[in-house]
Amino acid sequence: MTRFTNLALLGLLALALAGCGRTTAADHPQPPPAVEVAEVLAEPATLWGEFTGRVAAPQTVELRPRVSGYIDAVSFTEGDRVEQGDVLFTIDPRPYRARERAAEAALERARSQLTLLERQAERARRLLESRAVSREDYDERVAERDAARATVAAAQAALESARLDLQYTRVRAPISGRVGRALVTRGNLASANETLLTVVVSMDPMYVYFETDQQTFVRSRGLLTRERHPRVHIGLAGEVGHPHVGALDFIDNRLNARTGTIQYRAVVANADGRLVPGQFARVRVPVEHFDRALLVNGEAVLTDQDRRYVYVVGSDGRVERRDVVSGPRLDELVLIQAGLEPGERVVVNGLQKIFSSGVPVRAELVQMRVPEPTSQLAAR
Repeated sequence: MTRFTNLALLGLLALALAGCGRTTAADHPQPPPAVEVAEVLAEPATLWGEFTGRVAAPQTVELRPRVSGYIDAVSFTEGDRVEQGDVLFTIDPRPYRARERAAEAALERARSQLTLLERQAERARRLLESRAVSREDYDERVAERDAARATVAAAQAALESARLDLQYTRVRAPISGRVGRALVTRGNLASANETLLTVVVSMDPMYVYFETDQQTFVRSRGLLTRERHPRVHIGLAGEVGHPHVGALDFIDNRLNARTGTIQYRAVVANADGRLVPGQFARVRVPVEHFDRALLVNGEAVLTDQDRRYVYVVGSDGRVERRDVVSGPRLDELVLIQAGLEPGERVVVNGLQKIFSSGVPVRAELVQMRVPEPTSQLAAR
């Protein structure tokens, strides 16, 4: 019996010694979670709206001949750029050269007749002074002279008209721009002021028309009218961002009662010809400006049903849930309308490590804006 008792005592002693060597989690608490925080920004900010627009040429000319005749030559390549004054079509000039020569001959005949009648009128004047002719004869000579002068003037006008018609046989580009396809080819008859020969559109600059709703118009009116030609940013299909910069030069004087929108127009330089009439465009327009806006990174704003909140780290290193009223986004930042003060530290990374308010954290201060990659900055 004594032997069994000793074995039991030895077992209990071993268990006691093993228990003395164990430690609990409470003896070594876990360190506070590491999070990244950024200070609330307070700076001027401009809200932008994006709208769909359409590119249009400031000048579009439907080219029609001023004289009738058969097309002798088409002197352009369809779709090419042309300069003002370039000859695009030539109408058979031979009938108009003949009319010019006939007008020149009629003018010479009228001038010869005028010279004769001026001499007769001068002789009649001298004879009247010596009473060799009657006043009636003298008046007839003067009337014939004046009629001859009118005939010369009419002949000169007819010659100018014939010369204009001859010039119009060379149909020139009225503007600089891009020419369309030839709608009439060599050998076809073109009727004056009727036959459409081609269409020429100007290319530099270009217009971009777009429309905004009534609410946006009211919000942006003060900002857009503050400057003479406020800048807008434009992007085309297939382009990243809005690489083209334009100047707003026109706001319509009334809203469309049917659609509730108002039309705007921007002027955009187009020396490289990237903009083509009829293209759709994305137009970024300044809508509202804040002299002092509170901004936080969009990743910091969380949602709880219909509420928005952020986690703020206090001076004691503990987090506090703070309900906020958020506004529109400005790139990666969100406008905060209420709930925060400038300079407060907001958790922007590591939010999944926070389960409730009041927990301590190890805060590392970072920038509120995420720096852009060098490649993106170079592409702008």
